[in-house]
Amino acid sequence: MKRLLFYATVVAALCMCLGLAAMANFAHAEAVFDTTAQAAIVMEQSSHRTLYSKNADARLPMASTTKIVTALTVLNRANLNDVVEIDPKAVGIEGSSVYLRASEHLTVKELLLGLMLRSGNDCATALALYVGGSVESFAEMMNATARENGCSDCNFVNPHGLHDPEHYTSAHDLAVLTCVALNNKDFREIVSAKTARISNEGMEYDRVLVNKNKLLNSYFGADGVKTGYTKKAGRCFVGSATQNGMQTVVVVLNCGPMFEETADMLDAAFATYRMETVVPQNKICGVREEQGKAVYYLCPERFRYPVKSGEELKTSVDMSALTVSVKLNGDVVWQHKLDPVG
Repeated sequence: MKRLLFYATVVAALCMCLGLAAMANFAHAEAVFDTTAQAAIVMEQSSHRTLYSKNADARLPMASTTKIVTALTVLNRANLNDVVEIDPKAVGIEGSSVYLRASEHLTVKELLLGLMLRSGNDCATALALYVGGSVESFAEMMNATARENGCSDCNFVNPHGLHDPEHYTSAHDLAVLTCVALNNKDFREIVSAKTARISNEGMEYDRVLVNKNKLLNSYFGADGVKTGYTKKAGRCFVGSATQNGMQTVVVVLNCGPMFEETADMLDAAFATYRMETVVPQNKICGVREEQGKAVYYLCPERFRYPVKSGEELKTSVDMSALTVSVKLNGDVVWQHKLDPVG
């Protein structure tokens, strides 16, 4: 009896600690999100929580922001140090280019740098041919990448974003895929680079790349990700920045002042929300008696979530189901299975 009372006391204490509300106490007022974009969304990277949206489910062309999905698809299927011989079909692609030459050799990483910094349509095609065998097969892989991540309001027919009526995304889906890509350290390194040098086989000088993302030089904490423009799509941009441990992704489609309005929405996100660590990694959440002995259970994953003033996060543990759940204002936003200690 004493032992069971002890277990009950431990569980009650743990649940009380986990169940405390995580309230955000801000010294400043919430900022206002606003944009002239045809469609836009602001999303926290780790939780995918939408902080602001405007026409976020509308299917629209997205120009070279397509290359975020191109890069993600390549990184899932090729090694950075793979050497690619440039197919003649990748030479002379219209639009932005690093001016690849047939039969020269570059690594996958060099082509990804050309893709994401210079927005090389020739790099996109070269990568598609190397990974997929054809542009059409690679586009199928891009669509598979999207579906695997729960995105159904997008469709890809090419790796570069040149206009095609069947090539589109929603701001929401593009934000989700960007958040997924930012989990990859190689992707993060590439899209945050302000400049880079890549090989220029047969020439006496390297290719020097300058990132087209102006926020990298003008916005505190900016760390990605991609610009885009066609006449049909207008100016498109996916930007990200990290401040106070929160990484925020902004997507604007068909937005004239894309850099300025992205910066304003990032400001609003950082002024309004902050990250709360709700469940620390390997947090012991409870104990129960099994075959006459105490077995402690922990949550192996950390959970962090963006909250604003007035919101309440509550954590509960179900030892019968061996799960820990987090609710925001009564709605479950996260749930995870518990593992036994040891």
